[in-house]
Amino acid sequence: MWFLGAVLGALLAGELYSGLWLLGALLGGIVGWSVGSRARQRQEERHRLLEERLQRLESAVDRLLRSPQSPPAEPQPSAVPAPAAAASVDATPPRLAGGDERLAGELPAEATTPLLSPAAAALFVVAPAAAGDSTAPPALAAQPASGWVAAGVEWLLRGNLMARAGVIVLFFGVAFLLKYSYQHLQVPLELRLSGVALAAVVLLLLGWRLRTTREAYALALQGGAIGLLYLTIFSALRLFGLLEAAPAFIMLLAVAALAATLAVLQDALILAVLGVVGGFLAPIIAATGAGNHVMLFGYYAVLNVGILAIAFFKAWRLLNLVGFVFTFAIATVWGALRYRPEHFASTEPFLILFFLIYAAMPLLFARRAGGPRASRLDTTLVFALPLIAFALQVALVRDFAYGSAWSALTLGAFYLMLARTLWSRLGEGQRLLVEAFLALGIGFTTLAIPLAFDGRWTAAAWAIEGAALVWVGVRQQRLPARLFGILLQLLAGLFQLAELPARTGGWPLLNGVFLGGVLLTLAGLSGAWLLQRAWRQEPRPLRSAERVLAPLLFVWGVAWWSGSGLHEIDRFLPQSLQLNAAIVFFTASCLLFSWLERRCDWPAARHAALALLPLLFPLALLAAGHLPHPFAHLGYLAWPVAFAAHFRLLQRHEADGSRHVDWLHAAGLWLLAAIGAWELAWNIDRWVGGRAAWPLLGWALWPAALLAALALRGERLRWPVAAHRAAYFVVGGTPLAVFLAVWFFAGNVLSDGNPWPLPYLPLLNPLDLAQAGVLLLLATWFSELRRLQLPPYATAPLPLAWGILGGAAFIWANAVLLRALHHWAGVPLQLAAMLRSELVQASLSLFWTLLALAAMVVATRRRWRALWLAGAALMAVVVGKLLLVDLSNAGTIERIVSFVGVGLLMLVIGYLAPAPPKEDAP
Repeated sequence: MWFLGAVLGALLAGELYSGLWLLGALLGGIVGWSVGSRARQRQEERHRLLEERLQRLESAVDRLLRSPQSPPAEPQPSAVPAPAAAASVDATPPRLAGGDERLAGELPAEATTPLLSPAAAALFVVAPAAAGDSTAPPALAAQPASGWVAAGVEWLLRGNLMARAGVIVLFFGVAFLLKYSYQHLQVPLELRLSGVALAAVVLLLLGWRLRTTREAYALALQGGAIGLLYLTIFSALRLFGLLEAAPAFIMLLAVAALAATLAVLQDALILAVLGVVGGFLAPIIAATGAGNHVMLFGYYAVLNVGILAIAFFKAWRLLNLVGFVFTFAIATVWGALRYRPEHFASTEPFLILFFLIYAAMPLLFARRAGGPRASRLDTTLVFALPLIAFALQVALVRDFAYGSAWSALTLGAFYLMLARTLWSRLGEGQRLLVEAFLALGIGFTTLAIPLAFDGRWTAAAWAIEGAALVWVGVRQQRLPARLFGILLQLLAGLFQLAELPARTGGWPLLNGVFLGGVLLTLAGLSGAWLLQRAWRQEPRPLRSAERVLAPLLFVWGVAWWSGSGLHEIDRFLPQSLQLNAAIVFFTASCLLFSWLERRCDWPAARHAALALLPLLFPLALLAAGHLPHPFAHLGYLAWPVAFAAHFRLLQRHEADGSRHVDWLHAAGLWLLAAIGAWELAWNIDRWVGGRAAWPLLGWALWPAALLAALALRGERLRWPVAAHRAAYFVVGGTPLAVFLAVWFFAGNVLSDGNPWPLPYLPLLNPLDLAQAGVLLLLATWFSELRRLQLPPYATAPLPLAWGILGGAAFIWANAVLLRALHHWAGVPLQLAAMLRSELVQASLSLFWTLLALAAMVVATRRRWRALWLAGAALMAVVVGKLLLVDLSNAGTIERIVSFVGVGLLMLVIGYLAPAPPKEDAP
């Protein structure tokens, strides 16, 4: 309907004056919209009344069918004859809702008698309309029209179609007559315009006279008359120049007041809209360019007070929106074109007055609407009014220090006071409106903080509005509101990023960058929590596709929180402290999310809380590249706090059934071992000045201490070790054991075991003692795993394990011999030098023979055939070495010693260690 009105308005205005087609389209569109809205409301009311009557009839029929059968009573004569409809009801049984007549065939014979007496049937008969009323509603169609277009077509085709079409045709005819008379007739212009005005008055009086008998016809005549009066005054002012601006303005105001009065008296929204639109356009039409803004806004103030007065009697939301749009649109245009700082004192009171008027509109609308509408808000006025008014206020106070901040604080306090007052008086009856005001109050009060320290507010305002729209969308189950709220938050984030390079200065944590990021965080997290709670509490309030929106909003909020915190660290802390400050920041953030999870029953917050350890790993890698040791620059505070928080979070949330808790326990043990080993190695290296083998020990001592604690005391720690045995002994302990094994072999290959400042003694130097301890620890740890029956070690082949440990011990023993030859005999600890040294070769031959002797003797006494075979294999290697290596050293004392010594020892072996029988082998 609005489209039809816009087309007709554009054609009419363009025919009168070519430059006015846009204004005519605007006015016609508003008129068409209001007319269609009125028609649709009436149609909905008719459907509602019919449904109520049908439900009453069905209830009555159901009660009669359930009651015991009895002979029908004789109908009593009635003083008032029953209408024909009642007789028809008495003659045939009523038809059930939906057209289901199967029940009739199932009733007993006596049930086919008339169910309703004439008096009872008359209760459900709608009295026919008066014969002379051509506007009586016809029978309703089976399928009601839906949508704006259908409602408009239905309004145009139903009711008194001839009267409505006649008014439209008459309106065009008068416009064409005015134009033709101006161009061709010699009749004075004053007389022509007076005739049109007189005809409009006649139509108006006729419409008023017929208001009680032919309502639709009367409203059509009155609406056409109001339009003709506006057209006549406009033509006299703009086209013909017969009126001055002041009297034309007074006439237009009078017509607007007349239309509003007629609208209230007849409950006709279209007349009220016509009057308000004409009233707002009157100053624009009558403007000469020399007026002052005080008169303009004073006039609009009177007009808005009139709209407020109408709102006390009628819940006309469209009228309120028309006044709101015209008031703030014209005020915005005037402010952009004409406002100067010296106008503040004469402009600010009007802005406050307009804001208070339209802030009262939602209260009156909610009070007048009631019923099923009480659960919905006038969203446009509730949320758009404070944002638009605040934007205008910011423009007015831009030359005042902290003007925007004080304005936001005042606006927030106003909405908080309004919410408190409304709740104390109406309580649960207007809970939704109270919560909306409370959200706005908190939002603007929070917004005052970044405005006080930074002059930018767009991103924060959009974030607040986006969160409010998500809340309204969840409460009212409106998908567009939820999606638009999320979109606003995304736009607010982009705006914040775009403005980031320009934001400098401020105090730590009290600057626009950080507080704006906090607002975006709160908006995203609140939206995520609302969506998640709605999905969990209601059966199906959201679409299935929306389940992804809650985690996305949560990630959005967490990202802004993390980015804002890291940005503050980067701006206000020296570079040396930034890494450890980031560790403390993420630790505190995860503790905060843990509190939120417990407070709000929020699974997403639990995931964020348990993300502390995955965040500490990259921070540790960054520290390795930028810091000399992890405890540097207050790291001795950051890392202990982080590990304490990590294990506290695991203890708090492990009962929630997360599948990754065991991995987090194990990974925490790995990181603890790495940080401790790095710190200990750095301190040892600093103490000895980088010399000798001492720094190498530091990398093994701390992991070995942790593995020893697990092997010897782990079962006594009820939490966390005993509660997660597999996580600590297997998943966590195995990498520590592998690391110690790698360290063991690397130490034997790369280090000379220099014990400076102590003298070197084989087996009694720090490196040999540490490696012997590592071997013993690995054996103890493996035995503990076997005892606890933890897979895969419970089923690992025991001979293979002891064979690996024996091989490691053999390598270590040879390394001890070679390091002793290096320190005592001066043999360079290099592979080529060792291979060329006759002393080394002879020593190895004798040493291997002694080891084989020891192994074979022990095997013979313990009857361990496998160990005896290992000793024999070693003796075979010694013999091969004598023939291939030592024999080449002709004429040397070392060759003589090696051959004689090995021969004698082999004789001893043959005497002391014969091979044990096969059946006694282990």
